[in-house]
Amino acid sequence: MTGDPFASTLERTFARLRDQDLWRRRERRQSPQGPSVQVDGRTLLSFASNDYLGLANDPRLVEAWCQGARRYGVGAGASHLLGGHSEAHHELEEALAAFVGTPRALLFSTGYMANLALVATLCPRRGRLFEDRRNHASLIDAARLAQADRHRYRDVAGLKRALAAAAPGGVVASDGVFSMDGDTADVPGLLALAQAHRAGLLLDEAHAFGVVGPQGRGTPAAHGLGHDPALVHMGTLGKAFGVFGAFVAASTDVIEALVQTARPYIYTTALPPALAVCAKASLAIAVAEEYRRTELGERIREFRAGAAQLGLQVLPSSTPIQPVILGDAGRALDASARLREHGLHVPAVRPPTVPAGSARLRITLSAAHTRDDVEHLLGALAALPPGSA
Repeated sequence: MTGDPFASTLERTFARLRDQDLWRRRERRQSPQGPSVQVDGRTLLSFASNDYLGLANDPRLVEAWCQGARRYGVGAGASHLLGGHSEAHHELEEALAAFVGTPRALLFSTGYMANLALVATLCPRRGRLFEDRRNHASLIDAARLAQADRHRYRDVAGLKRALAAAAPGGVVASDGVFSMDGDTADVPGLLALAQAHRAGLLLDEAHAFGVVGPQGRGTPAAHGLGHDPALVHMGTLGKAFGVFGAFVAASTDVIEALVQTARPYIYTTALPPALAVCAKASLAIAVAEEYRRTELGERIREFRAGAAQLGLQVLPSSTPIQPVILGDAGRALDASARLREHGLHVPAVRPPTVPAGSARLRITLSAAHTRDDVEHLLGALAALPPGSA
């Protein structure tokens, strides 16, 4: 009998991760998502979720899912192109296109798969891709897998220099809201530069849709920008919309190119139709109930005002993502553990998710949080030992 052929390599990897305070551990939640959750058998006030509008456990969405399951069953049974595409999928795609203001939209299982598909389709091998250094891992991995000619930039000025040094064309890729820093991209500046150099702009709006802009229609809408053929939107349904899945909203040609050629779309079972029914209901609620964005905005302002009084190093952000920078991975883990002693669930985020030396508490706020919840969090942060936060 032979031994484990992977053991020696994996043991070295495990030892390195533990030595650098980078070992990850999954926690088990025994409750629905919400401000108050049961984690590993303990009730905690959660500032860890991307459920920005508080919809993940909305009774109307639970019922919509049940109605969808009663009509369509629990599984799609096939890929979209081999019998898995239902009327529920079609209706959701039409609703998403109308929401973003594009001619068409296309569903994907995850945002990761959507970005892999987009980069491979719009930026084929050795195609020029201009990417923000802080982009989500899915965009970075997509560029690597597509073997794109990658040009990385830090800001609009850096992008301008990179575009000027290259031939016309290519794709500019950026998060709309940066998932670990919480700030928003300069979308008008990015789009203007892309258009001037006959390039397209791929915008990952995973953390923007539902939250940013009028009726949560995203960062371009926040700047008064309408549909532009040069602009491609990627959005997710598992954050502000509280469900699961992802989509691309773009011109008819871009969507048709994905249907015809994108491997992550072609070779994957479609999302359950019941999920599509639920997501369409969630989209309608998110658009109609503006008070959720109003409440969320108030919680953000309350937290930032309190954090400033405490002298916390919080990155500039007007979104629900409020990072408190601690620097060292061990300090971030210790602060997270101490907050748990106060009944709070606040995750520590460490490299490689964020750059070395910028480990942090990633605090996320929700419309379902109350003023008292934010005061509890601020009180616990104030109680941390000097140097812990």
